[in-house]
Amino acid sequence: MAKVEKVKTPKPQELSQIDFKPPATDWMDTPTVIKPGNFCWGGKEKDLLTLGLPNPRQWSPADEDWKLPEGWETTILEGMAERLAKYRSFKIFMDICVRCGACADKCHFYIATGDPKNMPVLRAELIRSVYKKYFTTSGKFLGRLAGARELDEDVLKEWWSYFFQCTECRRCSVFCPYGIDQAEVTIIGRELLNLVGLNIDWISGPAANCYMKGNHLGLEPHAIVGNIETMCDDIEEITGIRVNPTFNRKGAEIMFVTPSGDFMGEPGIYTCMGYLMLFHELGLDYTWSTYASEGGNFGFFTSNDMAKRLNYKIYAEAKRLGVKWIIGGECGHMWRVLNQYMDTWNGPADFLEVPRSPITGTVFENAKSTKMIHISEFTADLIKHNKLTLDPSRNDHLKVTYHDSCNPSRGMGLLEEPREIIKAICNNFYEMPENTIREKTFCCGSGSGLNASENMEQRMRGGFPRANAVKYVKDKHGVNMLANICAVDRAALPALMDYWNPGVGVAGVTELLANALVMRGEKERTLDIRLEDLPGKEGDE
Repeated sequence: MAKVEKVKTPKPQELSQIDFKPPATDWMDTPTVIKPGNFCWGGKEKDLLTLGLPNPRQWSPADEDWKLPEGWETTILEGMAERLAKYRSFKIFMDICVRCGACADKCHFYIATGDPKNMPVLRAELIRSVYKKYFTTSGKFLGRLAGARELDEDVLKEWWSYFFQCTECRRCSVFCPYGIDQAEVTIIGRELLNLVGLNIDWISGPAANCYMKGNHLGLEPHAIVGNIETMCDDIEEITGIRVNPTFNRKGAEIMFVTPSGDFMGEPGIYTCMGYLMLFHELGLDYTWSTYASEGGNFGFFTSNDMAKRLNYKIYAEAKRLGVKWIIGGECGHMWRVLNQYMDTWNGPADFLEVPRSPITGTVFENAKSTKMIHISEFTADLIKHNKLTLDPSRNDHLKVTYHDSCNPSRGMGLLEEPREIIKAICNNFYEMPENTIREKTFCCGSGSGLNASENMEQRMRGGFPRANAVKYVKDKHGVNMLANICAVDRAALPALMDYWNPGVGVAGVTELLANALVMRGEKERTLDIRLEDLPGKEGDE
């Protein structure tokens, strides 16, 4: 394999100079450039073997020879035929687009690159043109005149490049008059690429870990317990209260599942500390599982079948432990999978009960099928019923704005609950411009498995529109904290803020809740959850 040297990410002043002048050649004649800094490493042989994916081998996108299997063209076309028959939405999306362009300037990657192939309409055309050639009469006879083209190796590499420059955020679908969901087209495109072994390491690796160990990081049960116990030590230092969570306890009322990014690494661990403190304060009868220790689902970025396989572990573990219902932590794709796909794949979860808060008595009818509610729903309900003692002044050192994470917002409709929490726990909250939040929110630029390190230029470009909206409230209101409810955001946004908006931190909403939460029997708090001085408490003993 060719050795790919690590490239230096251009400075913000360079990256912000975006050329929107279209290429001189037609899009079908414009070659795809696979440039270091703008792509992820190929999936490793061992991970493809673990997942049972086709054509496991060592390969590099930087190589001219991608080691495709013999007859790969037939494999792709047969896979396309199978999916056209199986998914009515795929067939509709291939046929109904009128190229109106309403989606063209809505994609963060197009806004930040000026590359026409990053327009959702044209990204879909990459696969639609092959569909026309082999599956429509006009395309078979008229060829390019009908927008059709042959499937060859250059086309396949173009697919790989641009379907891994889509974060499946679905912002374009909000603006499409026909409701075409480019994320679904990307999902199919990636499924077809997987049929010939074209995955990326940052997706196939976590998916393989989750398949074997129950979480994306490959953490063993003792490592999970040890990490959480370390958090409990920090909580005790801050509050004087010892939190003692249980693990794999049969007969608990509730099982709690969160993305494994909350078990290690900043700032995710602070959000996890918030869960622990909240549940302890409530006296909640809950348990963690060290086997279904991942709420996220990187299988979703591989294929529907892989996502189904990884989603099942949560419900298999809930059944094994005999819990009544499930609370899920601050995650992105966990909630899109749960709300849009779970019933079709693994549901409904009839062996569980409809979630009912043991604190407020609220029955969450919206979770009647999945039996699983979001931590923000649960917390907002507690605040609504005045079940928590809160001191928002503990967050007075922060001027907070809120990033609607794509999947919980557009995929789940979770728009107001996080805001209700923030307003109750922070005295300084400022919204970004209206066309960049709620259902129109911009993506972090690193979702759908693109939050690797080798594609940092691509990530900084993709996150530019979000960073620009943060800059607006930073300049106008002095915002210094970006709150969110997604583990990928908590992993990706710090680098984005450091690059475009130095001085703006990133936090989960539940971390900010933990700062404001007044626990019964706590000592006088002088430190926040990050073990930093609380406002007005500097130097206090």
